[in-house]
Amino acid sequence: MGANVKTLTKKIYTHLKLNSLSKAVSTLFESLVPVDNSLYASLFKLCAERRAIIETRKLESHLLTFTLTPPIFLLNRAIEAYGKCACLDDARELFDEMPHRDGGSWNALISAYALNGFAAEALRVFLDMKEDGFSWNEVSFASVLKCCASLLEIRFGMGIHGVVVKSGYSGNVIIASSIIDVYGKGGFLSEARRMFDDIVNPNEVSWNVIIRRHYDMCEEEKAVGLFFEMVKRNEVMPLSFTVSNALRACSRISAFDAGLQIHAFAIKINVVDTLVVSGSLIDMYSKYGDLQSAHNVFNQPNAKDLVNWTSIVTAYAMNGRTKEARELFNEMPERNIVSYNAMLAGYTQNRKWEEALEIIHLISKANIHIDHVTIPLILTVCAGLLDIELGKKVHGYVYRRHLNSDIFVGNGLLNMYGKCGDLRSCRAWFYQMSRLRDAVSWNSILTSHARHKRSEEVMMVIWKMLEETPPNKHTLATILAACANIFALDATKQIHGFLVRNGYDIDIVMKGAIIDAYSKCRCLMYALTVFKATTPRDLILYNSMILGCCHNLRGDVAIDVFDMLKSEGLKPDNTTFQGVLLACICEGRVELGRAYFEVMNKEYCVIPRLEHYESMIELYARYGYIGELENFVKQMPFDPTASMLIRVFDACLDYKHERFGKWAADRLNDLNPSVPFRFELMDHRRMA
Repeated sequence: MGANVKTLTKKIYTHLKLNSLSKAVSTLFESLVPVDNSLYASLFKLCAERRAIIETRKLESHLLTFTLTPPIFLLNRAIEAYGKCACLDDARELFDEMPHRDGGSWNALISAYALNGFAAEALRVFLDMKEDGFSWNEVSFASVLKCCASLLEIRFGMGIHGVVVKSGYSGNVIIASSIIDVYGKGGFLSEARRMFDDIVNPNEVSWNVIIRRHYDMCEEEKAVGLFFEMVKRNEVMPLSFTVSNALRACSRISAFDAGLQIHAFAIKINVVDTLVVSGSLIDMYSKYGDLQSAHNVFNQPNAKDLVNWTSIVTAYAMNGRTKEARELFNEMPERNIVSYNAMLAGYTQNRKWEEALEIIHLISKANIHIDHVTIPLILTVCAGLLDIELGKKVHGYVYRRHLNSDIFVGNGLLNMYGKCGDLRSCRAWFYQMSRLRDAVSWNSILTSHARHKRSEEVMMVIWKMLEETPPNKHTLATILAACANIFALDATKQIHGFLVRNGYDIDIVMKGAIIDAYSKCRCLMYALTVFKATTPRDLILYNSMILGCCHNLRGDVAIDVFDMLKSEGLKPDNTTFQGVLLACICEGRVELGRAYFEVMNKEYCVIPRLEHYESMIELYARYGYIGELENFVKQMPFDPTASMLIRVFDACLDYKHERFGKWAADRLNDLNPSVPFRFELMDHRRMA
C-alpha cells in the first residue's frame, strides 16, 4: 500500500471516529487507486447499519471504478447494504451485472427481498439459486422460512423443513426457530411444539416464537405456562417481547395473579420500562379494572409514547371514568385517529352524547383522516341524539369515500336510521346491503321495526330472512324478543317450531327467550311447559318465569315457581324478589309480601332497591293496610319519592285516612308541584 493510500486510509478512519460517514466516503475520491478491501467492507457495513443510501452508491461507484475485478464478497456486502436501505432495484441491478456470483450473492439478494416484505420474490430467488447450481445453506433457509411464515406458505415450509433435515441443519437453533414460526403461524401448534422440544438449547428467540404463536392461536394458558417454564429453567433471559406476549395472554384470560407475578419478574430483569412491556401492563391492569396500577405504569419513565397515551385514555373511558379520560386526552402531546376513537367510544358507551359530539367537532377541526371505526361511532352518536340530519351527512360521506362495503359501517347506518325512526331509509339501506348483511344486520332491522310497533313489517322481515339465510340462534332469540314486544303468538309458535325442526341447540338462553315470548303473548301454559322441560334451570330462567306469571296475573303460579327455585338451592336476587312481590300484589297476599321483604336482606343478603319499596307501598295501599303503610313509609332509609307519596295520598283518600293523607299532601307540597295537594275527604278531589 502506497504512502498516499495509507494517509488517505488514516484520514478516512479519523472521519469515522468523528461519526462522519459522509465525509469518510467522500474522502475516498481523493485517491485514484483502490483502498484495502477490509476498509471497503467496513464502510459497506456502516452504510447498511445507518441506512445511508447515498454513501452506499458512492462506495459502490468507487469500488467498481478503481478495481478491475472487485471481490465477490465486497459486491455481496453492497447488495446487503442496498437491501438494508430498501433500494431493491439497486440490489437487483448489481446482482444481475455481477460477472461471477457465489452462494453469498444469492443469500444477500434473498435477504434483501425478505427484509423489505417482498416474500414471494424472495421465494423465487431461492428456487432460482438452486437451478443456478448453488447449494442452500443456513442463511438461505433462515431467510426463506421467514418468507413462508409471512405468506402462510405452510406446505412450502414443510418441504423446506424436509430439506433442512436432509442437509443436516436441523440442529441450528435459528433455523429451528424459523420452522417453529412457520408451523405456529399456520396453526399447526402440535408440530411447532414438537419442533421446539427437539431443540437442545432453545435461545430467547425460540422461546419468544413458541409463546407468541400459542398466544396468536388463542392458546393463552399454554402461552403463560411456557413462559413460566422458561423462567423456571433459567437458561436464557426473556426478550421484552416475550414478557409482553405473556402479559397479554394473562390479560385475555383474566389470569390476573399470573400477570402480577410476570410484572414482578419484569421489574427484576429490568424490562418493565420498555414500551412494549409497559403497554401490555397498562392493558392488563385496565381490563382488570385496576386503573390506579395502570396509571402508575403509565407514569414510569419512557412509558409515554402515543400508543400508551391512547391505551390509558381508553382504559379510563371504557371504565366509565370519562372525566379523567378527557383530562388525559387533553394533555396528549400528539393524537391520531385511534386516540380520538378511544375518547369517542368512551362517551358513546356511557351515553354522553353531547360530549361525544364535541369530539366529532374536534376531529373535523384537526383535519384528520377518519377510519372504519370512527364512522360507526359517529353513527351511534347520531342515533343517541336522534339527529337524522347529521346521520344522513355521514351516509353521504360514506358514499364519497367508498366505505359502504364495510359491514360495520353498514350496520351502523341501519342502527342509526332505525333509532331515528326513519324506517323507510332503514329498509332501503338494508336492501342495498344485499349479500353484505349479517346476523347483526337482521337483528337491527328487526328491532328497529319492533321498537316502533310495526308488527306487520317485523313479520315480513322475519319470513324474508328465513327464506334468504339460515339464521343463527342469537338472531332467532332477537326475533323472539321482537315477537314478545308485539305480542305475536303465531310467529312465536312458528319460530319455536323452526328451532325444533332444524335441530338448533336450544340452550338455556334460547329457552329463556321462548318463555319470555310465550309469557308476553299471554300463553302462559306454553311458557310453563318449556320451563318445566328445561333441566338444569338457572336463576335467569326462574326470574323470567316468575315475571311471566305476574304479567299474566297468575301470582299464585309465580309463588309456586319461587318455591321451586328455593327447593333447587338457588339463591334469589333483586329481580326474583321484585317478581314475587308483584305476585303478592296480584294475589292480595299482604302478609306473605311482608315476609318476603323481611327475608330479602336477613336471609339472602339482597339489599332492597327502590322498586322493592315501591312494590311494598303498592301492596299495602291497594289492600287498605294503611297503618302498616304509614309505618313502612316513615321507616324507609330514604325520603319517599313523589310517585310514592301520590300513591299514599290516593290510598288515604280511598280508605278515608285523613291524618296520614294530610301528611302525604304536606310532603308533596314541599316538593313544589305545579298544582298544590289538599286532602279533603268530602269529594275525594285534589284541589288547588
